[in-house]
Amino acid sequence: MTITSNLEEQRRTEAGDPSMARRAAVAGGVGTVIEYYDFSVYGFLALTLAPLFFPQQDPATATLAALALFASSYVVRPVGGWFFGILGDKRGRRFSLVATVLIMSAACVAMGLLPTHADIGIAATVAIVLVRLVQGFAAGGEIGGAATYVAELAPPGRRGLYGSSTAIGATLGFAVAAAVVGAVRLGFSPEQMVAWGWRVPFLLSAVFAVLALWARLRIEDSPKFKELEERRDGAAVEKRPLMSVIRDHPVSVLRVLGLSIALNGTVYIGLTYFGIFLELKGNVSPTAVSWTAAAGIALAAMTYPLPGLLSDRFDRKPILVTAYLAFMVIAWPAFLVLSHTSSLLAIGLVYFVFMFFSGWVQVPTWALVAELFPTKVRFTGIALGYNLGAIVAGGTAPFIAESLVQSTGYDTSPAGWIILVALIGLLSVASVGRTASKSLPHL
Repeated sequence: MTITSNLEEQRRTEAGDPSMARRAAVAGGVGTVIEYYDFSVYGFLALTLAPLFFPQQDPATATLAALALFASSYVVRPVGGWFFGILGDKRGRRFSLVATVLIMSAACVAMGLLPTHADIGIAATVAIVLVRLVQGFAAGGEIGGAATYVAELAPPGRRGLYGSSTAIGATLGFAVAAAVVGAVRLGFSPEQMVAWGWRVPFLLSAVFAVLALWARLRIEDSPKFKELEERRDGAAVEKRPLMSVIRDHPVSVLRVLGLSIALNGTVYIGLTYFGIFLELKGNVSPTAVSWTAAAGIALAAMTYPLPGLLSDRFDRKPILVTAYLAFMVIAWPAFLVLSHTSSLLAIGLVYFVFMFFSGWVQVPTWALVAELFPTKVRFTGIALGYNLGAIVAGGTAPFIAESLVQSTGYDTSPAGWIILVALIGLLSVASVGRTASKSLPHL
Protein backbone atom coordinates (compact mmCIF):
# COMPACT_ATOMS: atom_id res chain seq x y z
CA MET A 1 0.00 0.00 0.00
CA THR A 2 1.45 3.40 -1.02
CA ILE A 3 1.85 6.44 1.21
CA THR A 4 -0.95 8.18 -0.74
CA SER A 5 -3.39 5.31 -0.27
CA ASN A 6 -2.50 5.16 3.42
CA LEU A 7 -3.39 8.82 3.80
CA GLU A 8 -6.64 8.33 1.88
CA GLU A 9 -7.56 5.40 4.12
CA GLN A 10 -6.77 7.52 7.20
CA ARG A 11 -9.08 10.30 5.98
CA ARG A 12 -11.85 7.84 5.16
CA THR A 13 -11.50 6.26 8.60
CA GLU A 14 -11.71 9.65 10.30
CA ALA A 15 -14.59 10.93 8.18
CA GLY A 16 -16.66 7.78 8.54
CA ASP A 17 -19.17 6.27 6.15
CA PRO A 18 -22.64 7.72 6.84
CA SER A 19 -24.45 4.57 5.67
CA MET A 20 -22.23 2.36 7.84
CA ALA A 21 -22.76 4.74 10.76
CA ARG A 22 -26.54 4.49 10.38
CA ARG A 23 -26.42 0.69 10.18
CA ALA A 24 -24.16 0.63 13.24
CA ALA A 25 -26.58 2.81 15.20
CA VAL A 26 -29.55 0.63 14.23
CA ALA A 27 -27.76 -2.67 14.87
CA GLY A 28 -26.35 -1.45 18.16
CA GLY A 29 -29.67 -0.01 19.30
CA VAL A 30 -31.85 -2.97 18.25
CA GLY A 31 -29.48 -5.51 19.76
CA THR A 32 -29.26 -3.55 22.99
CA VAL A 33 -33.07 -3.33 23.19
CA ILE A 34 -33.32 -7.11 22.99
CA GLU A 35 -30.47 -7.81 25.40
CA TYR A 36 -31.78 -5.41 28.01
CA TYR A 37 -35.29 -6.77 27.56
CA ASP A 38 -33.87 -10.21 28.34
CA PHE A 39 -31.93 -8.89 31.31
CA SER A 40 -34.68 -6.72 32.81
CA VAL A 41 -37.73 -8.98 32.58
CA TYR A 42 -36.59 -10.57 35.83
CA GLY A 43 -36.72 -7.19 37.59
CA PHE A 44 -40.34 -6.58 36.59
CA LEU A 45 -41.30 -10.08 37.73
CA ALA A 46 -39.16 -10.13 40.89
CA LEU A 47 -42.10 -9.98 43.30
CA THR A 48 -43.88 -12.80 41.44
CA LEU A 49 -40.75 -14.96 41.35
CA ALA A 50 -39.74 -14.37 44.98
CA PRO A 51 -42.13 -16.92 46.59
CA LEU A 52 -41.64 -19.37 43.70
CA PHE A 53 -37.87 -19.64 44.02
CA PHE A 54 -37.20 -18.19 47.50
CA PRO A 55 -40.03 -19.50 49.69
CA GLN A 56 -39.88 -17.78 53.06
CA GLN A 57 -42.39 -17.29 55.85
CA ASP A 58 -41.48 -13.60 55.84
CA PRO A 59 -42.47 -11.96 52.50
CA ALA A 60 -40.02 -9.10 53.07
CA THR A 61 -37.14 -11.59 53.31
CA ALA A 62 -38.24 -13.30 50.09
CA THR A 63 -38.39 -9.92 48.34
CA LEU A 64 -34.88 -9.00 49.46
CA ALA A 65 -33.65 -12.43 48.33
CA ALA A 66 -35.11 -11.88 44.86
CA LEU A 67 -33.53 -8.43 44.69
CA ALA A 68 -30.22 -9.84 45.90
CA LEU A 69 -30.35 -12.28 42.99
CA PHE A 70 -30.92 -9.36 40.62
CA ALA A 71 -27.78 -7.81 42.11
CA SER A 72 -25.77 -11.06 41.97
CA SER A 73 -25.95 -11.14 38.18
CA TYR A 74 -23.81 -8.00 38.21
CA VAL A 75 -20.99 -9.74 40.07
CA VAL A 76 -19.99 -11.64 36.92
CA ARG A 77 -20.40 -8.67 34.58
CA PRO A 78 -16.72 -7.68 34.83
CA VAL A 79 -15.82 -11.26 33.87
CA GLY A 80 -18.12 -10.96 30.86
CA GLY A 81 -16.73 -7.52 30.11
CA TRP A 82 -13.19 -8.87 30.29
CA PHE A 83 -14.03 -11.88 28.08
CA PHE A 84 -16.02 -10.04 25.41
CA GLY A 85 -13.74 -7.00 25.58
CA ILE A 86 -10.74 -9.14 24.73
CA LEU A 87 -12.80 -10.95 22.09
CA GLY A 88 -13.90 -7.64 20.58
CA ASP A 89 -10.41 -6.12 20.61
CA LYS A 90 -8.82 -9.24 19.10
CA ARG A 91 -11.49 -10.84 16.89
CA GLY A 92 -13.59 -7.79 16.08
CA ARG A 93 -16.59 -5.85 17.40
CA ARG A 94 -19.15 -7.68 15.23
CA PHE A 95 -18.11 -11.15 16.43
CA SER A 96 -18.48 -10.16 20.06
CA LEU A 97 -21.81 -8.36 19.60
CA VAL A 98 -23.37 -11.38 17.89
CA ALA A 99 -22.11 -13.70 20.64
CA THR A 100 -23.60 -11.61 23.47
CA VAL A 101 -27.06 -11.64 21.83
CA LEU A 102 -27.01 -15.42 21.40
CA ILE A 103 -25.92 -16.13 24.98
CA MET A 104 -28.31 -13.66 26.58
CA SER A 105 -31.31 -14.88 24.59
CA ALA A 106 -30.56 -18.54 25.33
CA ALA A 107 -30.32 -17.77 29.06
CA CYS A 108 -33.62 -15.84 29.00
CA VAL A 109 -35.43 -18.76 27.34
CA ALA A 110 -33.86 -21.11 29.91
CA MET A 111 -35.25 -18.89 32.68
CA GLY A 112 -38.75 -19.38 31.30
CA LEU A 113 -38.34 -23.16 31.37
CA LEU A 114 -37.07 -23.50 34.95
CA PRO A 115 -38.95 -25.70 37.44
CA THR A 116 -39.87 -23.92 40.66
CA HIS A 117 -39.00 -24.64 44.28
CA ALA A 118 -42.27 -26.56 44.65
CA ASP A 119 -41.12 -28.88 41.84
CA ILE A 120 -37.49 -29.65 42.70
CA GLY A 121 -36.76 -27.85 45.95
CA ILE A 122 -33.49 -26.01 46.52
CA ALA A 123 -32.24 -27.09 43.08
CA ALA A 124 -34.65 -24.56 41.57
CA THR A 125 -33.03 -21.77 43.59
CA VAL A 126 -29.58 -22.88 42.44
CA ALA A 127 -30.76 -23.08 38.83
CA ILE A 128 -32.21 -19.57 38.74
CA VAL A 129 -29.02 -18.19 40.28
CA LEU A 130 -26.92 -19.90 37.60
CA VAL A 131 -29.11 -18.60 34.78
CA ARG A 132 -28.94 -15.05 36.13
CA LEU A 133 -25.16 -15.35 36.32
CA VAL A 134 -25.05 -16.35 32.65
CA GLN A 135 -27.21 -13.33 31.81
CA GLY A 136 -24.87 -11.09 33.77
CA PHE A 137 -21.90 -12.58 31.92
CA ALA A 138 -23.46 -11.76 28.53
CA ALA A 139 -24.60 -8.29 29.62
CA GLY A 140 -21.01 -7.54 30.61
CA GLY A 141 -20.00 -7.41 26.97
CA GLU A 142 -23.13 -5.93 25.41
CA ILE A 143 -23.43 -2.24 26.06
CA GLY A 144 -19.69 -1.52 26.09
CA GLY A 145 -19.38 -3.28 22.75
CA ALA A 146 -22.31 -1.36 21.26
CA ALA A 147 -20.90 1.96 22.51
CA THR A 148 -17.47 1.12 21.08
CA TYR A 149 -18.81 0.10 17.70
CA VAL A 150 -21.15 3.06 17.22
CA ALA A 151 -18.51 5.60 18.35
CA GLU A 152 -15.95 4.22 15.91
CA LEU A 153 -18.35 4.60 12.97
CA ALA A 154 -20.04 7.90 13.90
CA PRO A 155 -19.30 10.92 11.68
CA PRO A 156 -16.96 13.57 13.16
CA GLY A 157 -18.72 15.79 15.67
CA ARG A 158 -21.71 13.43 15.88
CA ARG A 159 -20.60 10.76 18.34
CA GLY A 160 -23.05 11.99 20.95
CA LEU A 161 -26.00 11.95 18.56
CA TYR A 162 -25.24 8.56 17.02
CA GLY A 163 -24.22 7.14 20.37
CA SER A 164 -27.64 8.00 21.78
CA SER A 165 -28.84 4.83 20.02
CA THR A 166 -27.02 2.80 22.70
CA ALA A 167 -28.83 4.58 25.54
CA ILE A 168 -32.14 4.47 23.68
CA GLY A 169 -31.73 0.73 23.12
CA ALA A 170 -30.88 -0.03 26.75
CA THR A 171 -33.74 2.10 28.07
CA LEU A 172 -36.30 0.84 25.58
CA GLY A 173 -35.33 -2.71 26.54
CA PHE A 174 -36.71 -1.99 29.99
CA ALA A 175 -39.79 -0.30 28.52
CA VAL A 176 -40.51 -3.28 26.27
CA ALA A 177 -40.05 -5.63 29.22
CA ALA A 178 -42.47 -3.55 31.31
CA ALA A 179 -45.01 -3.50 28.47
CA VAL A 180 -44.80 -7.25 27.86
CA VAL A 181 -45.15 -8.02 31.56
CA GLY A 182 -48.10 -5.62 31.71
CA ALA A 183 -49.77 -7.31 28.73
CA VAL A 184 -49.28 -10.75 30.25
CA ARG A 185 -50.71 -9.62 33.59
CA LEU A 186 -53.65 -8.12 31.76
CA GLY A 187 -54.36 -11.39 29.98
CA PHE A 188 -53.91 -13.73 32.92
CA SER A 189 -55.41 -13.87 36.39
CA PRO A 190 -53.08 -13.52 39.41
CA GLU A 191 -53.34 -17.27 39.96
CA GLN A 192 -52.39 -17.99 36.33
CA MET A 193 -49.44 -15.60 36.58
CA VAL A 194 -48.07 -17.51 39.56
CA ALA A 195 -48.82 -20.90 37.97
CA TRP A 196 -47.25 -20.38 34.56
CA GLY A 197 -47.94 -16.91 33.12
CA TRP A 198 -44.63 -15.55 34.42
CA ARG A 199 -42.84 -17.81 31.93
CA VAL A 200 -44.29 -16.10 28.84
CA PRO A 201 -42.15 -12.90 28.87
CA PHE A 202 -38.98 -15.00 29.18
CA LEU A 203 -39.92 -17.38 26.36
CA LEU A 204 -40.71 -14.49 24.02
CA SER A 205 -37.00 -13.76 23.98
CA ALA A 206 -36.58 -16.46 21.33
CA VAL A 207 -38.66 -14.36 18.92
CA PHE A 208 -36.86 -11.12 19.73
CA ALA A 209 -33.45 -12.76 19.34
CA VAL A 210 -34.12 -13.40 15.65
CA LEU A 211 -34.59 -9.65 15.07
CA ALA A 212 -31.40 -8.79 16.96
CA LEU A 213 -29.36 -11.35 15.04
CA TRP A 214 -30.75 -10.12 11.74
CA ALA A 215 -29.58 -6.58 12.55
CA ARG A 216 -26.14 -7.57 13.78
CA LEU A 217 -25.27 -10.12 11.10
CA ARG A 218 -25.70 -7.35 8.50
CA ILE A 219 -22.92 -5.17 9.94
CA GLU A 220 -19.16 -5.35 9.49
CA ASP A 221 -16.28 -4.25 11.66
CA SER A 222 -15.36 -0.59 11.84
CA PRO A 223 -12.67 0.81 9.51
CA LYS A 224 -10.61 1.71 12.57
CA PHE A 225 -10.47 -1.91 13.72
CA LYS A 226 -9.86 -3.15 10.17
CA GLU A 227 -6.91 -0.79 9.88
CA LEU A 228 -5.37 -2.36 12.98
CA GLU A 229 -5.79 -5.82 11.46
CA GLU A 230 -4.25 -4.77 8.16
CA ARG A 231 -1.17 -3.12 9.63
CA ARG A 232 1.68 -5.59 9.43
CA ASP A 233 -0.74 -8.47 9.05
CA GLY A 234 -2.55 -7.73 12.28
CA ALA A 235 0.50 -7.02 14.43
CA ALA A 236 -1.10 -3.74 15.58
CA VAL A 237 -3.98 -5.63 17.20
CA GLU A 238 -3.37 -5.75 20.94
CA LYS A 239 -2.65 -9.33 22.02
CA ARG A 240 -3.20 -8.68 25.73
CA PRO A 241 -5.74 -5.83 25.87
CA LEU A 242 -6.67 -6.33 29.53
CA MET A 243 -3.10 -5.99 30.78
CA SER A 244 -2.47 -3.15 28.37
CA VAL A 245 -5.47 -1.09 29.47
CA ILE A 246 -4.65 -1.57 33.18
CA ARG A 247 -0.99 -0.70 32.64
CA ASP A 248 -1.33 2.19 30.21
CA HIS A 249 -4.76 3.71 30.96
CA PRO A 250 -5.48 3.31 34.71
CA VAL A 251 -6.86 6.87 35.12
CA SER A 252 -9.28 6.34 32.25
CA VAL A 253 -10.48 3.05 33.78
CA LEU A 254 -11.07 4.81 37.11
CA ARG A 255 -12.98 7.59 35.37
CA VAL A 256 -15.20 5.08 33.61
CA LEU A 257 -15.72 3.32 36.96
CA GLY A 258 -16.95 6.56 38.57
CA LEU A 259 -19.13 7.45 35.57
CA SER A 260 -20.61 3.95 35.68
CA ILE A 261 -21.46 4.21 39.38
CA ALA A 262 -23.27 7.49 38.73
CA LEU A 263 -25.07 6.12 35.65
CA ASN A 264 -26.14 2.79 37.12
CA GLY A 265 -26.93 4.12 40.58
CA THR A 266 -29.41 6.65 39.23
CA VAL A 267 -30.81 4.93 36.15
CA TYR A 268 -31.59 1.57 37.78
CA ILE A 269 -33.67 3.26 40.44
CA GLY A 270 -36.01 4.53 37.74
CA LEU A 271 -35.84 1.49 35.49
CA THR A 272 -36.29 -1.20 38.12
CA TYR A 273 -36.88 -0.03 41.67
CA PHE A 274 -39.72 2.44 41.04
CA GLY A 275 -41.93 -0.45 39.87
CA ILE A 276 -41.00 -2.65 42.84
CA PHE A 277 -41.57 0.28 45.23
CA LEU A 278 -45.02 0.97 43.78
CA GLU A 279 -46.07 -2.69 43.90
CA LEU A 280 -45.01 -2.95 47.53
CA LYS A 281 -46.90 0.24 48.42
CA GLY A 282 -50.03 -1.26 46.83
CA ASN A 283 -51.62 2.06 45.86
CA VAL A 284 -51.97 0.92 42.23
CA SER A 285 -52.25 -2.52 40.63
CA PRO A 286 -49.13 -4.31 39.32
CA THR A 287 -50.61 -4.23 35.80
CA ALA A 288 -51.09 -0.47 35.96
CA VAL A 289 -47.53 -0.07 37.27
CA SER A 290 -46.12 -2.06 34.34
CA TRP A 291 -48.01 -0.07 31.70
CA THR A 292 -47.29 3.28 33.31
CA ALA A 293 -43.61 2.41 33.61
CA ALA A 294 -43.47 1.34 29.98
CA ALA A 295 -45.09 4.57 28.78
CA GLY A 296 -42.97 6.89 30.93
CA ILE A 297 -39.70 5.13 30.11
CA ALA A 298 -40.41 4.89 26.37
CA LEU A 299 -41.46 8.55 26.05
CA ALA A 300 -38.33 9.65 27.90
CA ALA A 301 -36.11 7.49 25.69
CA MET A 302 -37.41 9.33 22.62
CA THR A 303 -35.78 12.53 23.94
CA TYR A 304 -32.29 11.02 24.14
CA PRO A 305 -31.02 12.43 20.83
CA LEU A 306 -31.33 15.87 22.49
CA PRO A 307 -28.54 15.36 25.06
CA GLY A 308 -26.54 13.73 22.27
CA LEU A 309 -26.81 16.86 20.13
CA LEU A 310 -26.12 19.13 23.10
CA SER A 311 -23.06 17.13 24.15
CA ASP A 312 -21.71 17.35 20.59
CA ARG A 313 -22.26 21.13 20.64
CA PHE A 314 -21.22 22.04 24.20
CA ASP A 315 -19.12 18.96 25.08
CA ARG A 316 -19.82 16.07 27.44
CA LYS A 317 -18.92 17.60 30.80
CA PRO A 318 -21.52 20.41 31.08
CA ILE A 319 -24.35 18.06 30.09
CA LEU A 320 -23.27 15.46 32.66
CA VAL A 321 -22.88 18.07 35.43
CA THR A 322 -26.39 19.38 34.67
CA ALA A 323 -27.81 15.86 34.87
CA TYR A 324 -26.10 15.00 38.17
CA LEU A 325 -27.32 18.22 39.77
CA ALA A 326 -30.83 17.57 38.46
CA PHE A 327 -30.90 14.12 40.06
CA MET A 328 -29.79 15.58 43.37
CA VAL A 329 -32.73 18.00 43.21
CA ILE A 330 -35.50 15.64 42.04
CA ALA A 331 -34.60 12.49 44.03
CA TRP A 332 -36.49 13.31 47.23
CA PRO A 333 -39.62 14.79 45.56
CA ALA A 334 -39.84 11.76 43.24
CA PHE A 335 -40.08 9.30 46.11
CA LEU A 336 -42.39 11.60 48.04
CA VAL A 337 -44.86 11.63 45.15
CA LEU A 338 -44.63 7.88 44.50
CA SER A 339 -45.20 7.04 48.16
CA HIS A 340 -48.44 9.06 48.47
CA THR A 341 -50.17 9.01 45.10
CA SER A 342 -52.46 6.57 43.36
CA SER A 343 -52.70 8.79 40.26
CA LEU A 344 -51.29 7.08 37.18
CA LEU A 345 -50.74 10.50 35.62
CA ALA A 346 -48.55 11.59 38.52
CA ILE A 347 -46.66 8.27 38.51
CA GLY A 348 -46.13 8.51 34.75
CA LEU A 349 -44.83 12.06 35.13
CA VAL A 350 -42.32 10.97 37.77
CA TYR A 351 -41.14 8.17 35.50
CA PHE A 352 -40.79 10.52 32.54
CA VAL A 353 -38.89 13.27 34.38
CA PHE A 354 -36.57 10.82 36.11
CA MET A 355 -35.81 8.90 32.92
CA PHE A 356 -35.54 12.14 30.90
CA PHE A 357 -32.56 13.15 33.01
CA SER A 358 -31.20 9.61 32.86
CA GLY A 359 -30.71 10.28 29.14
CA TRP A 360 -28.60 13.30 30.05
CA VAL A 361 -26.41 10.91 32.05
CA GLN A 362 -26.34 7.93 29.69
CA VAL A 363 -25.82 9.57 26.29
CA PRO A 364 -22.80 11.78 27.10
CA THR A 365 -21.30 8.98 29.20
CA TRP A 366 -21.28 6.50 26.30
CA ALA A 367 -19.67 9.05 24.01
CA LEU A 368 -17.13 10.11 26.63
CA VAL A 369 -15.94 6.64 27.64
CA ALA A 370 -15.23 5.78 23.99
CA GLU A 371 -13.11 8.94 23.77
CA LEU A 372 -10.90 7.90 26.69
CA PHE A 373 -9.22 4.87 25.05
CA PRO A 374 -7.35 4.13 21.80
CA THR A 375 -8.83 1.68 19.30
CA LYS A 376 -6.75 -1.35 20.25
CA VAL A 377 -8.06 -1.44 23.86
CA ARG A 378 -11.27 0.61 23.62
CA PHE A 379 -13.72 -2.30 23.99
CA THR A 380 -11.79 -3.78 26.92
CA GLY A 381 -11.31 -0.43 28.68
CA ILE A 382 -15.00 0.50 28.50
CA ALA A 383 -16.22 -2.97 29.48
CA LEU A 384 -13.82 -3.22 32.43
CA GLY A 385 -14.53 0.18 33.98
CA TYR A 386 -18.26 0.15 33.29
CA ASN A 387 -18.91 -3.32 34.67
CA LEU A 388 -16.91 -2.71 37.84
CA GLY A 389 -19.17 0.28 38.40
CA ALA A 390 -22.22 -1.83 37.59
CA ILE A 391 -21.31 -4.19 40.46
CA VAL A 392 -21.17 -1.29 42.90
CA ALA A 393 -24.29 0.57 41.82
CA GLY A 394 -26.20 -1.30 39.12
CA GLY A 395 -27.88 -4.47 40.32
CA THR A 396 -27.33 -3.37 43.91
CA ALA A 397 -29.38 -0.18 43.48
CA PRO A 398 -32.85 -1.79 43.95
CA PHE A 399 -31.57 -3.92 46.83
CA ILE A 400 -29.94 -0.95 48.58
CA ALA A 401 -33.01 1.22 48.02
CA GLU A 402 -35.41 -1.34 49.48
CA SER A 403 -33.02 -2.05 52.37
CA LEU A 404 -32.98 1.67 53.16
CA VAL A 405 -36.78 1.79 53.19
CA GLN A 406 -37.06 -1.28 55.43
CA SER A 407 -34.31 -0.22 57.84
CA THR A 408 -35.24 3.45 58.21
CA GLY A 409 -39.01 3.25 57.76
CA TYR A 410 -38.89 6.26 55.44
CA ASP A 411 -40.14 5.86 51.88
CA THR A 412 -37.97 8.76 50.72
CA SER A 413 -34.70 7.32 52.07
CA PRO A 414 -33.48 6.00 48.66
CA ALA A 415 -33.04 9.65 47.67
CA GLY A 416 -29.87 9.63 49.77
CA TRP A 417 -28.45 6.88 47.56
CA ILE A 418 -29.20 8.86 44.40
CA ILE A 419 -27.51 11.96 45.81
CA LEU A 420 -24.43 9.92 46.77
CA VAL A 421 -23.90 8.38 43.33
CA ALA A 422 -24.56 11.74 41.65
CA LEU A 423 -21.76 13.24 43.77
CA ILE A 424 -19.45 10.45 42.59
CA GLY A 425 -20.36 11.38 39.03
CA LEU A 426 -19.49 15.03 39.65
CA LEU A 427 -16.09 14.03 41.02
CA SER A 428 -15.46 11.73 38.06
CA VAL A 429 -15.94 14.46 35.45
CA ALA A 430 -14.29 17.24 37.46
CA SER A 431 -10.95 16.97 35.62
CA VAL A 432 -12.22 15.82 32.21
CA GLY A 433 -11.26 18.14 29.35
CA ARG A 434 -13.00 18.72 26.02
CA THR A 435 -13.34 15.58 23.94
CA ALA A 436 -16.35 16.03 21.64
CA SER A 437 -14.49 18.18 19.09
CA LYS A 438 -11.48 15.83 18.90
CA SER A 439 -10.94 12.68 16.87
CA LEU A 440 -11.23 9.35 18.66
CA PRO A 441 -7.83 8.21 19.97
CA HIS A 442 -6.71 5.67 17.38
CA LEU A 443 -3.07 4.60 17.04
